Amino acid sequence: MLPALLRDGRALAALAVPLVLTQLAQVALTTTDTVMMGLLGTGELAAGGLALVIFNQIRTMGVGLGTAAGNQIAAAAARAEQANGSAPAEHGHAEIRAIVRASLAVATLTGVAGAAAMVLIGHLLPRLGQDAAVVDLTRTLLYALAPGLLPCLWFQAIRQFTVGMRRPQALLRITLASIAVNAGLDWALIHGALGLPRLGLTGIGVATSAVHLLSFLALYLTARRDDELAPFLTLDITRADAATLRRLLGLGVPIAATYGSEAGFFFVTALMAGSFGPDALAAHTAVNQLVYIVFQVAVGLSHAASINVSRELALGNDDGPRRVRNTALACAAAVMTVVGLGYLTLPRLLLTPFLDTGSDRALTIATHLLAVTAFLQFFDCAQNIGVGLLRGLGDTKSGFRITLIGYWAIGLPSAWLFAHTLDLDTVGIWLGLLTGLAATAVLLLHRYNTTLTTAHPQHPPT
Repeated sequence: MLPALLRDGRALAALAVPLVLTQLAQVALTTTDTVMMGLLGTGELAAGGLALVIFNQIRTMGVGLGTAAGNQIAAAAARAEQANGSAPAEHGHAEIRAIVRASLAVATLTGVAGAAAMVLIGHLLPRLGQDAAVVDLTRTLLYALAPGLLPCLWFQAIRQFTVGMRRPQALLRITLASIAVNAGLDWALIHGALGLPRLGLTGIGVATSAVHLLSFLALYLTARRDDELAPFLTLDITRADAATLRRLLGLGVPIAATYGSEAGFFFVTALMAGSFGPDALAAHTAVNQLVYIVFQVAVGLSHAASINVSRELALGNDDGPRRVRNTALACAAAVMTVVGLGYLTLPRLLLTPFLDTGSDRALTIATHLLAVTAFLQFFDCAQNIGVGLLRGLGDTKSGFRITLIGYWAIGLPSAWLFAHTLDLDTVGIWLGLLTGLAATAVLLLHRYNTTLTTAHPQHPPT
């Protein structure tokens, strides 16, 4: 049992480690933005946090629409390798090229529509019960972030291609470079350094949009120089195959809805936190950013597990999906245990970079939230891996249905009950988050086990 777990762990790590590191490097971008917001003041942090939640809501749904492309490419490449005993041969090129072209078309349409939605949401913010000063700052930041959504989604489309081809190494180098560029542009545009205009909080949005564009260009050019990737890469979206486009959208719409359901859940809870005042929203923003950092481990494991499940099925290894599940959950539990101990023992040290040290109330609230988060993150990680596992089976609809139950039917009412009926305020909101994520994780993993048992009854669940 142990040798098998170690073998499967190495196979998962070969893909998961570059993805986790890339995810952590990507979240360093928003972490840098959040730290810069905190340096400007509690009001700016509250406004910036709200703008980032909205941007992430739309970006996440856009990413979800194209996520299935990675699984489709992985399966196509595995079939071609099995047939030819080598890298995908010419007869497999057309299928992969069609998927890449279709995923870029989806990214383009989504980026334009999403940017328009961000502008519209900016106009609607005054009706959502937020502080007037916070709303004004949030709106201008949203307008600055909107243009960056399109290159952000183009980057994600190329990323899915490289991951599906099991060549994600360039992602990490590019993302690490973007951190330094983003930090420098943030500082220069906030304070008007290097001859640039002094834009304050809005400068963070301008810098982020510029970095998304530069990151896409860097990844595209790198892939074009890779002999194994270049033959499949094309930007001519006008020739996107209609059948491939429909297949990607058929798989991607439920994924986008699932991602949107989760992001929307966190967006609504951010609005709930804002109703308790700027200090509560600032504390919520700071802790949410820490959760977002750790969540990238789950995202990397989820993507790697999903790709490996697709490959195992394409290669006819019936018991492979169960081994992938066990390995991914074991790795996740080990990481979350270490991080949770840090939350419980060093809360103020972890929170200081994000919060104005003069705001004692915000720091106190955030410290209490971290105690809840130490347990919440186990379920957050497990439910994300569950979504990825189901996606590897080609089941993208169950995840959406289950998140509707877990987040909205269980989690949101629980958050309201704890926060308002039991007068636990922001801590109550996070207890509701924990409840919703736990229910979602249990339901997703149960669905995965049931699907495997039905499809392959000769291998009972382990």
